[in-house]
Amino acid sequence: MEDTRLERTLTLAHLVLFGISFMALGTVFSTYGIVAQMTQGMVPSAYILALIAMLFTALSYGRMASAYPISGSAYTYAQKAISPSVGFMVGWSILVDYLFLPMVNYLVFANFIHAAIPSVPVYVWILLMLVLVTVVNVRGIKLAANVSLVVNLCAILFIVVFSFLSIRHILTNQSVFELFSISPFFQHGIGISTVVAGASILCFSFLGFDSVTTFAEEVKKPEQTLPRAVLLVTIIGGIVFIAVSYLAQMVYPDYASFADPDSAAFEIIQYIGGNALASFFIVMIATGTFGSAMVSHASVGRLLYSMGRDGVLPKKWFGYIHPTFKTPARNLLFVSLISLSALFLSLGTAASLINFGAFLAFSCVNISVIIHFYIRRKERSGVGAFRNLLFPIIGTAMDLYLLLNLDSYSLVLGVTWLIIGFVYLLVLTKGFKQQPPQMGMDAA
Repeated sequence: MEDTRLERTLTLAHLVLFGISFMALGTVFSTYGIVAQMTQGMVPSAYILALIAMLFTALSYGRMASAYPISGSAYTYAQKAISPSVGFMVGWSILVDYLFLPMVNYLVFANFIHAAIPSVPVYVWILLMLVLVTVVNVRGIKLAANVSLVVNLCAILFIVVFSFLSIRHILTNQSVFELFSISPFFQHGIGISTVVAGASILCFSFLGFDSVTTFAEEVKKPEQTLPRAVLLVTIIGGIVFIAVSYLAQMVYPDYASFADPDSAAFEIIQYIGGNALASFFIVMIATGTFGSAMVSHASVGRLLYSMGRDGVLPKKWFGYIHPTFKTPARNLLFVSLISLSALFLSLGTAASLINFGAFLAFSCVNISVIIHFYIRRKERSGVGAFRNLLFPIIGTAMDLYLLLNLDSYSLVLGVTWLIIGFVYLLVLTKGFKQQPPQMGMDAA
């Protein structure tokens, strides 16, 4: 019989590189202006709070990955540790992330290109990129996969250049003491609720730290490697985000003067590096968002196909493969239609919508650790009490607190999506009289 198992070839270095690539370090620039105004110039503080919340959740992901070293991530953990029905709802909530991630890329691309070429309306850039990505993915070309490493190196190089020019600007125009200011971290009169509101959006920047767990079946020694990779990706991303946002705040403290918060980073970059750095930034944004849009758009198309093939979604539509291009063409067109919401949604709202599904999934992963390790396996003594009870409780509390601090519009849409999923689950299980079908969440 032919061996169809995945080959275990990936190492810790591979996983960390993949996680950083998926996280896309350039996202620190895409949400900076929005959060700077929301937190009144305390973006680094918001990032620190987001990093702390994500670290507790990352610990739980590592624990569950060591217990279930198989693909599926949060969906698998909730399904195995809590119940198949809860797992279905977690998978349903994650589906929001997949559906709206391409839209965020179109928004980021359009906002920054419009800032560079204001004579062309934002909607033109959105439609142009959406059509291009759809056509390429329907035809089955894997361009994004081939250029992903180049895109990642471009982002890292830009961050290094930006940091160097920012430090030089501070030393030239201010003083060396300004490099060690506490104003981006603490300001009198600004309450913690303001920082929490910013952190609830900035957790969007960390999406991807959990992506390494989807490679559980291709990793050498997954029980040891996966927990380390999840933590390293989270910490490295957090350090970069805090450092870049700190420098941006110090070189351009007047956050209230941004012409457009969605593209505020472009103003800062032009201010410290002129047109040359701004052009480099546009290249990074254009290549990064194009590659990310193609990957996320293609991934959700495959995910929907897997769910259609498995009977979770109507098979006639979602289980369709184009006879010539051999791609889930109908699903890709469906995702493109949803992505048209970029024409009327803001970047902040889009990020909040994605965070709703992420926070819900993160909370369930934390709860899965408690049920699996503390309750079922009774690992309660010594370090086990911290790893299997206290830390997951803190992680759950922080995730739910950040979820509840999302804007009301995002909460309404997120809850509505959950209600639709619950009703759909009732139909699939005939009122919970049978087990829900299995989602092929690893297909993406």
